Amino acid sequence: MSAPLNAPDHSDDHASNDPSASQSASDRNGNTWRPAPPPKGAETTEEALYEVRRKIYPRSTSGAFSSWRVWLVILTQLIYYGTPWLQWNDRQAVLFDLGARKFYIFGLVLWPQDVIYLAVLLVISALSLFLFTAIAGRLFCGYACPQTVYTEIFMWIERHVEGDRIARIRLDGDPWSLRKLRIKATKHVLWVLIALWTGFTFIGYFAPIRELGSEVLHFTLGPWQSFWMLFYAFATWGNAGFMREQVCKYMCPYARFQSVMVDRDTYVVTYDVGRGEPRGSRSRKTDRHAAGIG
Repeated sequence: MSAPLNAPDHSDDHASNDPSASQSASDRNGNTWRPAPPPKGAETTEEALYEVRRKIYPRSTSGAFSSWRVWLVILTQLIYYGTPWLQWNDRQAVLFDLGARKFYIFGLVLWPQDVIYLAVLLVISALSLFLFTAIAGRLFCGYACPQTVYTEIFMWIERHVEGDRIARIRLDGDPWSLRKLRIKATKHVLWVLIALWTGFTFIGYFAPIRELGSEVLHFTLGPWQSFWMLFYAFATWGNAGFMREQVCKYMCPYARFQSVMVDRDTYVVTYDVGRGEPRGSRSRKTDRHAAGIG
């Protein structure tokens, strides 16, 4: 059945409303199709990839969770700094000898063909990390991540040299003087010493650390060993002393996909909508037990 002769033809209307049709028509005319510009006066939003860092001045905290963090910092650093000095059958107990292509882990000697054991260890570690995250949220980030651990150490030095939060804010706001220069220099000297010791310990996992100590004292350290010690020391000093939370926000790959492992049953530190507490500090007169908040 044919359409009436006087029926309006809407084919052009459909073509004008269809971007692909408009694009095809433009191509036929030899012009490149472009989206229409926004109307004059329209609001535009520009989102930056990087936010300028504002220095954070955290207060000193106390309690069970803070104590656990302190003890875990001590435990992890005893393991990290102490392991290379352990001996096993007249050799270093843990040594990754890249030149000889042998890994010594106490009584175990791993060759290149034993890389499957390393792969299994990495898979188990990754799955354990995912499990802890699904159960307790940012447990690893808060207590065992190297960035958190060294930031905690550097902040501990900062608090003991410059004072607590209010004193640090006041010191940064004061004009430069001999007192301010002395305090800042003391803090950075301690930071650099810890960073250098950290870098020295790092290369001590790949070369006999007792020989390295003698070479450092006599300034006979090799070029590659010197480079990696200084590089690791500089990274420790910069990340823990200055960048801090910026490493977690912009550099850490684990933070990018961590949220997919969190659900309603995961323990997270966040605002409790059910309790509905107002924002701000709690009044000193408030009895937290009577208020039911701890």
